[in-house]
Amino acid sequence: MRAYVIPTFGLDHLTLADRPDPKPGPGQVLVRVRAVSLNYRDLLVARGQYNPKMPLPRVPCSDGAGEVAAVGEGVTSVKPGDRVCGTFFQGWEDGELTEAAARTALGGDLDGVLAEQAVLSEQGVIPFPAHLSFEEAATLPCAALTAWHALTVGFDPAGKTVLLQGTGGVSIFALQFARALGAKVLITSGHDDKLARALQIGADAGTNYKANPDWDKWARQATGGAGVDLVVEVGGAGTLERSVKAVRHGGRVALIGVLAAGGGVNPINILMRSVCVQGIYVGSRAMFRAMNRLIEAKQIRPVVDRVFPFEQAADAFRHLEAAGHFGKVVINV
Repeated sequence: MRAYVIPTFGLDHLTLADRPDPKPGPGQVLVRVRAVSLNYRDLLVARGQYNPKMPLPRVPCSDGAGEVAAVGEGVTSVKPGDRVCGTFFQGWEDGELTEAAARTALGGDLDGVLAEQAVLSEQGVIPFPAHLSFEEAATLPCAALTAWHALTVGFDPAGKTVLLQGTGGVSIFALQFARALGAKVLITSGHDDKLARALQIGADAGTNYKANPDWDKWARQATGGAGVDLVVEVGGAGTLERSVKAVRHGGRVALIGVLAAGGGVNPINILMRSVCVQGIYVGSRAMFRAMNRLIEAKQIRPVVDRVFPFEQAADAFRHLEAAGHFGKVVINV
């Protein structure tokens, strides 16, 4: 089979290689990969910025969808022909994320899915809603589940106001889920055309953070001075302080990303306004099942920016790196 590998760090070193066809062992599933979606994490992995000590070579990418080609001894939950996604964490079934489960991430601790075939654990695959294509389903394991976790675990979005940053994969999924769950959505972007698209698919209001760098004040004004109930924070250090200022007393910041560079954060606003800052690291298989139920019930379709052929995977990475996308970047295998 063919698989992409990172033999040494640097996006220019991404290499298409021939590898032996894998076979599933006991409790394992062989998946014929049909589509892979990219996350910002995949760029960091390829550059060596995610884990500089990662053993190489490594097959990148955590998010893929395909069909079961074969199952190992003892596997009963799926059968050949089933359409499935891999789970980001192969070892996180339910409950809190443990240190051991955190070391089972595809495309990081374990070889990923940017390959024609992948062997995953039985607990590390999950059927996806029937109305989705392989390309759409491939966007679910990281970006969609991260958004779902931020919006629904320890928080009820119904009747609340949510502030989203940018129009990448997590933010657009959060927009779709928040609207489906009865929330009002505010969104920021550095591009007016992307804001217009976000409004078309359900955002209630948006602002261009380049033209309006005080977007935290804008968010408070849009909520009558109170502040939003939840900020889905994808920027990290560069935007966290404004997110804390944008949220109401006793509100919540779901801390997800590291896109924006910046300095330290003054904790005084977190303390004085009783803000909950919750780290979100994708989610469990149980969360994935719950998310799929909403996707199926509401017939939600992921927003795919562009699909690249397998042979042009490096171009897909560079397209993501250029940050001009709206929604998800996908590779057809």
